[in-house]
Amino acid sequence: MTAMDLIDRAFEESKEEMASVWKRIDATVMTNQERVLDSFIAERVSLHHMSPSTGYGYGDAGRDTLDRLYARVFGAESGLVRTHWSSGTHALKTALFALLRPGDDVLCVTGPSYDTLSPVTGAGRGGLKDFGITYREIDCLLRYEEGSIGIDSVEQELADNLRSNTKVIYIQRSRGYTPRKSISVGSLQDFMGVVREKFPGIWTIVDNCYCEFTGTVEPPMLGVSLTVGSLIKNPGGGLAPTGAYAVGSRDAVARVAESLYAPGLGAETGSCPAGYRDIYQGLFLAPKVVGECLKGIAFAASFLRRLGFEVDPGPFEERSDIVQAVTLGSPERLRRFAQAIQASSPVDSFATPEPWDMPGYERKIIMAAGTFVQGSSIELSCDGPFTEPYIAYLQGGLTKEHVMLAVKKAATIVLTT
Repeated sequence: MTAMDLIDRAFEESKEEMASVWKRIDATVMTNQERVLDSFIAERVSLHHMSPSTGYGYGDAGRDTLDRLYARVFGAESGLVRTHWSSGTHALKTALFALLRPGDDVLCVTGPSYDTLSPVTGAGRGGLKDFGITYREIDCLLRYEEGSIGIDSVEQELADNLRSNTKVIYIQRSRGYTPRKSISVGSLQDFMGVVREKFPGIWTIVDNCYCEFTGTVEPPMLGVSLTVGSLIKNPGGGLAPTGAYAVGSRDAVARVAESLYAPGLGAETGSCPAGYRDIYQGLFLAPKVVGECLKGIAFAASFLRRLGFEVDPGPFEERSDIVQAVTLGSPERLRRFAQAIQASSPVDSFATPEPWDMPGYERKIIMAAGTFVQGSSIELSCDGPFTEPYIAYLQGGLTKEHVMLAVKKAATIVLTT
């Protein structure tokens, strides 16, 4: 049997194997779609809300309704949705500076944060350290997610590590460029139970990037003070051209608005000359699009594992984000894999990605991203640090079929050239 015969057989077998997983994902999509639809109806969304605004944006009904809509969908008291944020990192930076003051302390409980956030939390120019704010990392919530410690140990580690000046507990749900698990809603719920009971005076911030609509419960529903994410990831549904959101308590969101704009202006300003149609429609489509993505990467895990690749999560594991790690083991295999994903993209398929010094990263990164929206992670992309063990991080996929076709081509290139 030839290599191509093995690849074709693995492809068909994985399609059959994924039937039960896809059915489970469909149930999640239905629950989330109902909540989103009910929210649109409750907020009386109308065509005039799609219209653009200019200048200061005073009285912008589309903007204000969008804020309320996001709050309702995510189960929060208040929301702020703005195209003025250029990325999730930008929004997280705004959130941290909104809640912290010189002399304050931040405790991250999920280990190292994303590469792009390191200059914000560390010694980068204009970062927290420049303002006399300390940032520390432990991994108690991560180890609880992985089952190596119990909730009593989490509580004890929190008590041991919280200082009198600790104002924020920071949680990054998705894995980033690390081998760790993403943080599930179940683990977050248990953790928030401890925080609310034992440490009620401390803000909690959740980086929800890559995680929205992967389950039926969102962090604000669990009492998280502030939840932040990017519109060019899950909640934008592949249509939002830029921007981010912050949802949570009224006080926390009001502080974020003043941090983004100015004290006294808050959420009352901020125009959108391009209009809001893509943002509204993207949110409406988001549950379905995230479901397609989850189906695609679950298939990728099954298919690539059959061909001998190391994958994480496995095809049958519950997923809390839209990221699939594939260990390639060598720089050349990672390069070929990423280039094959790029060649299978609807945009810029002719481009040849190579590792380079991307802004915000300390390591060379190879990135395949033939997307309609630049950098969109809800569309199929593949990237990873060009360091051992040479892991490709697949994410996104507007349709499961696109993911399936792309990973088949990538596996073929890696295994036959």
